[in-house]
Parts: sequence; structure tokens; C-alpha cells
Amino acid sequence: MRPAAACAVVLDEAGRVLLQRRRDNGEWALPGGVIELGESVAVAATREIEEETGCRTEIVRLTGVYSDPARTTVAYPDGTVVQYVSVCFECRYLDGEPHATDEASESRWFAPEEAVAVIWSNHTDRLADALARREAAAFT
Repeated sequence: MRPAAACAVVLDEAGRVLLQRRRDNGEWALPGGVIELGESVAVAATREIEEETGCRTEIVRLTGVYSDPARTTVAYPDGTVVQYVSVCFECRYLDGEPHATDEASESRWFAPEEAVAVIWSNHTDRLADALARREAAAFT
């Protein structure tokens, strides 16, 4: 069984992208995480954004479903290796100030071209798919 996860490309009114620097690997990444027992993927996405960045959001649309092992396999510092199926949404920023949390050493806004340049390689396709504004969600 592969765990299910949710992540999001959060955009503010200026079109900036919210990223968080992960404490486990130091990479700039989209906010997201594992779907907890009893919650929907949409609830998981907005919960994870708030937990990791301090920002509240609302879902705008589904941008992709990702299961390619090359992009969804994560090795954690404790030696655990997990391959996720990840659902990604575009979310609209509502309020809150990005800040450090238990899971992120830093959270902040990036211009889209800056975000593309710094984002963790596991999330490059998710960001690109969201920013492409395709009518249909991507899937791998």
C-alpha cells in the first residue's frame, strides 16, 4: 500500500507562489503532507498548508495526481523510504503570514520564476502543471 498525500500551489493576489523550506531535507517545497485517517484530500491539503506555513487558503482547482516513482519516492533521514500518491491543488491565499513552523524552517512568497528556480526536484512537475493553467489536471 502506498500512502496518499496532498500538496498545493498557493497563489496570492499578485500571483506569487508560497513555498516552505522543509526541516527534513532543507529543500524549498510546496506545502503538503499525508492524508490523515478520516479526512478528505481537500481537507488534508488546506490543513497541511496552515500547519506548515501559517496561512489559510481555499481550494481553486485540482492541478494533478502524481504517482511516478521518480517524483514521489521520498527517503527520510531516519532511513524510511516511502512512495506516495500525491494529489495537488491550486489554492487561493486567504490570510495569515508565512512563518517557520515545526515542519518548515521558513515559509515565504516567491515570484513564479523564482519558485521554479529553487523548488525541490520532486515538486518541479507539480509547480509547472499548476502554473501552466491547463484545463485538465495532469497525471503521472
